[in-house]
Amino acid sequence: MSLDTLTNEILERLTRSTLLSVSDRIDGDGYLVSDDERRHFRERGYVHLRGLLTADEVAGLEVDYDRFLRREIEVPGKDYCDMAGDYGREPDDFSIINVMLPRRYFPPWQGNVFERRAASVARQLCGDGMGIDYDQLLAKQPFRDDAVFAWHQDMAYWPDTPDTRTATLWLAIDDSTDDTGCMRFVPGSLDDPAWRPHVPQFGDRGESHALGTELRPNDVVIDVPIARGDVTVHNERVLHGSGGNTTAGFRRAYVLAFRPNETIAIERELGFT
Repeated sequence: MSLDTLTNEILERLTRSTLLSVSDRIDGDGYLVSDDERRHFRERGYVHLRGLLTADEVAGLEVDYDRFLRREIEVPGKDYCDMAGDYGREPDDFSIINVMLPRRYFPPWQGNVFERRAASVARQLCGDGMGIDYDQLLAKQPFRDDAVFAWHQDMAYWPDTPDTRTATLWLAIDDSTDDTGCMRFVPGSLDDPAWRPHVPQFGDRGESHALGTELRPNDVVIDVPIARGDVTVHNERVLHGSGGNTTAGFRRAYVLAFRPNETIAIERELGFT
């Protein structure tokens, strides 16, 4: 184990030791983020927040989440695609089922408990005036070691705007583990002077959705397994990705990306949805 890796693991343990208990965190639509967690997000580009949703709240969302997976809720065109393959794949062969903008295609989800509590977190991590830029469902199929989410920085996907503040909340519908392909981050990427070069992972952008970049020799990767109902939150700069799912179960995630309302307005004016 390298010194950098050991140092990062010690920092992770120290952060965990200072966390508030889950029972102290939730107050209606609010969720209290600790000072240590805010510092971790600011300095490392991501943070793990435990128990953002209760077991009952996750179960409530899960019912309609699975309706998306079964295609009982219609999602047209490329907004239903494979995040680990090209647009030509048939749904039965998807490795990572990617549902873009589920709140658009299922309006009853708008204002749900995840959205309300996530807004509280985004405000504490990034300040006032944050809104939902987009939502997304990502479900890794069982026994798919090719269900790999390429290393990337989120800004590679977005137009350049003056205010890039971002809080992307990644909610675990299932326990997310090393075996199912949990989120992993490279905190040192925050020190890069510019975004890393990204390229389409399958053909060109007309053939697939996924962009990716390469790790560098000195990059230190931190795996972040989380439990059902937990979230990771990351910013626009931190390099992140995830590995394949080698288990018999799905690895389902529900993503909400918050950005400043002024930034969202600029994106929409540019035609970016």
